Amino acid sequence: MSTFQALGISQSGLMTHRKWLDAAADNIANINTVRRTDEDAFQARLVVAQAVDYGSGEGGVRVARAEFGDPEGRLVYQPDHPLADGEGYVKYPDIDLGDQMTAMMMAQRGYQANLAVVERATNAYQAALQLGKH
Repeated sequence: MSTFQALGISQSGLMTHRKWLDAAADNIANINTVRRTDEDAFQARLVVAQAVDYGSGEGGVRVARAEFGDPEGRLVYQPDHPLADGEGYVKYPDIDLGDQMTAMMMAQRGYQANLAVVERATNAYQAALQLGKH
């Protein structure tokens, strides 16, 4: 595998993990979004990654699609809330903070790992250029 192939594969990993981080951060930011019971709840965004040319050593990874959580959400009894229905219920998204924090940590670790590969490949390329100067 050449240095440029390693950079390309790592770059695809960086982009995929950044999108995963963005989705988890958006989900966490909207975990307390309240809606009326006759509206859909905020839907969590889930990123589905896919290997590109798996096993070839040249492919990398990409975001295949985004999936969305349950629009039904969860009903919470809050009769004093301005959006409460006649029975006193409002709708919250069905998002688990623990799951989202775990996803965020995994995406962050993946991002850091790919960034380390980019740094090492860059250092190797720079060292090769220095050999040509002597």
